[in-house]
Amino acid sequence: MACWLYEGTLMFGVVVLPGLVFGILTNTRHALDNRHALQLLLFAVLALYFGYFWVKGQTLPMKTWHIRVVDRQGQPLRWPRALLRYLLAWVWFLPPLAAMAPFKLSGGEVTVLMGAGSWCGRC
Repeated sequence: MACWLYEGTLMFGVVVLPGLVFGILTNTRHALDNRHALQLLLFAVLALYFGYFWVKGQTLPMKTWHIRVVDRQGQPLRWPRALLRYLLAWVWFLPPLAAMAPFKLSGGEVTVLMGAGSWCGRC
């Protein structure tokens, strides 16, 4: 859990610069303007961040807690496996998003479901 929190703190630093540059280049005045393009950019930035460090074997928080990502032979991941791992990490978003329409859930309720899903998945 501590590694996960440390990683989340670093994510702020990883996404703030690309987000700032995007906002300046697109002249975005409101947070909801161009939000889908910004989300796609940040999704790609995080894919590059995690992909790069997983190919090297560890992110900075993983080094702190002596955790390594390896394949079945004990070798660091290669790019295709690292990117697949990144994409599959987003799967936990699907059930709450699928529940939005039929149950008419608000954004806050979906946020609670996603938070509970991520928390329960670590138990």
